[in-house]
Amino acid sequence: MRTLILAVSWLVCAGVVALPALGANTASPAPHPFTARDLHSMHRLSDPQPSPKGDPVVFVLRTTDFAANKGRTHLVRVALDGSGLTPLTDGSSSESDPRWSADGKSLYFLSARSGSSQVWRFAANPIPGGEPVQVTNLPLDVGSYRVAPDGRHLVVSLEVFVDCPNLACTKERLDRRAAKGQPSGQLYDQLFVRHWDTWSNGTRSHLFAVPLGGGGEPVDLTRGLDADVPSKPSGGIEEYDISPDGRSVIFSARAAGREEPWSTNFDLYQVPMDGSGTPKNLTAANPAWDTQPIFSPDGKTLAYLAMSRPGFEADRFRIVLLSLADGRSRVLTEDWDRSPGELFFSPDGRTLYCTAMDVGHVALFAVDVATGKVRTVVRQGSVHGPALVGGTNGRLLFGLDDLRHPTDLYTARLDGSDLKKITDVNRAEIAAVSMGEPQPFQFTGAKGDTVHGFVVKPVGFDPAQRYPVAFLIHGGPQGSFHDEFHYRWNPQVYAGAGYAVVQIDFHGSTGYGQAFTDAIRGHWGDWPLEDLQKGLAAALAANPWMDGDKVGALGASYGGFMTNWIAGNWPDRFRCLVTHDGIFDQRMMYYSTEELWFPEWEMGGPYWTNPESYERFNPARFVERWKTPMLVVQGGLDFRIPMTQGIAAFTALQRRGIPSRFLYFPDENHFVLKPANALLWHETVLGWLDRWLKAAPAAQ
Repeated sequence: MRTLILAVSWLVCAGVVALPALGANTASPAPHPFTARDLHSMHRLSDPQPSPKGDPVVFVLRTTDFAANKGRTHLVRVALDGSGLTPLTDGSSSESDPRWSADGKSLYFLSARSGSSQVWRFAANPIPGGEPVQVTNLPLDVGSYRVAPDGRHLVVSLEVFVDCPNLACTKERLDRRAAKGQPSGQLYDQLFVRHWDTWSNGTRSHLFAVPLGGGGEPVDLTRGLDADVPSKPSGGIEEYDISPDGRSVIFSARAAGREEPWSTNFDLYQVPMDGSGTPKNLTAANPAWDTQPIFSPDGKTLAYLAMSRPGFEADRFRIVLLSLADGRSRVLTEDWDRSPGELFFSPDGRTLYCTAMDVGHVALFAVDVATGKVRTVVRQGSVHGPALVGGTNGRLLFGLDDLRHPTDLYTARLDGSDLKKITDVNRAEIAAVSMGEPQPFQFTGAKGDTVHGFVVKPVGFDPAQRYPVAFLIHGGPQGSFHDEFHYRWNPQVYAGAGYAVVQIDFHGSTGYGQAFTDAIRGHWGDWPLEDLQKGLAAALAANPWMDGDKVGALGASYGGFMTNWIAGNWPDRFRCLVTHDGIFDQRMMYYSTEELWFPEWEMGGPYWTNPESYERFNPARFVERWKTPMLVVQGGLDFRIPMTQGIAAFTALQRRGIPSRFLYFPDENHFVLKPANALLWHETVLGWLDRWLKAAPAAQ
């Protein structure tokens, strides 16, 4: 059966998104070069959830409502053969987190259609269908949830005051604070007064057991625990799991008190579903990070991810197996030099499937539970949300994207063969645009190590022409610019604007072994800079159509630090720079950021114990060498790299008389997320590149 597709347009009227008929297939004009608006018009597929019966699959689809200046998410179902693509919700109220009951008869999801975020349910007749019914009606927003396998409970996360005896107490206290005439002052006794983009209001995210059959009050499974479950700012249901018999919950939590901002000591706790007793710490012996617990199908074994070095958030995760009967554990992947991500068991419990960064890709692997032997299943592009459908002899289901294609759903045999695409949610959008051709390359970088990167050719490439170069520098620094369709730093936007794109995974990047990732510690400004220098030279030498005299460097977060560092330590190479939320002064960065474990690991302790390490790679020390025109971008809600860092860089540029501009987003955090702001960001950045790399000197 022909795969149905979603039509191109989404009609917005009176706050309701009206979905046109599915399967529309209209003629398209000649493709145009890919733009930022094309990027943000793409439908974003995520969180695929196959029915326990094998069919259908329900997933989340995000569309961009430019008129409302926000993204909208709704639920879509599709059969495993790609047929029957049908929206389950209309997008009038964003829905997310679809989860099936164990018998496949109900589909649960989160929705704010009642005015607050609550759990709703579809009945499976058809599969699923009809009008959803509201399952929870709690006085607080539900942040995340799981459905107990026995169908008797939900486990939900709620923001509560730890000292409150019930949910009504938290609601009353929050309402009283928000009432008119109340003082606005907040008194704090320990750090994390603000985190990521939010000031603390004193609440913690706690797990509650909610009876599904009616009757009974929610039970705080984490009561008295001064910790967030899931963790903030980005933890989710991967941080807790329910036993197959529905009798207990295991969760990951960092109960570190005042030391929380400089601790990565997450432990796994087990608690009965009825909340009786005190949560039992299962991993107290490990002072580093333990997370992502999952029960084996028979409930006898717990698999989880563990780091070994305290204080290091980018240490290698190992898969650990814990016998719940006797408490004995064994590390399953000690000899595998990759850091697993998403993790799940096969139905027979003999195999663990996981994703991991691997040399410019996010690959899917299978790990033998008995031996720890690892085999590669899928190694192309970036794999997301893998699951197994149809039992032990079934097929794998996963999302897959790459540098030229947004995420769609695929299935494959258990060995990765017979790859089949079952959705094509951006077929019309992709047909309407032209993109640049990506090419991986490698070279010898710092320490004589092999370093990898990508070149993306400009749209309409002509080898007889010479093209200016956009040199993109990733953040992290323990990150990667890999084979992925990125919605913030997508090289196709620059290729569509007529630029060659060069991306380097310098020392510190992930997916090349832990030693390569570790190498950046204490070397923020030397080995990565050497990689960037040698990588750019290698790309230019191999591609004579690149104009080496017209190169601009761009980066955010650590990439923003690097552009600031380049301004004083590689000042003659680039025509222009763009620094987004980048570190300018290492000293004040330490004293004003929130997650202190990060600089303390990278620089070898607090600032006052090792100032030389911070100052060695402090961009502020080299301002007298700055001369390259720079665009500075800063989010007002970025508490990771606070606003004063961007203002300080702009002050230095202006005081020295260097051509510069400052783009400030008061309503954005470390990322630019609102559609209108994202379009302005791209317009401003590309305009800056055009001014210095394309315009005549008089225009500059």
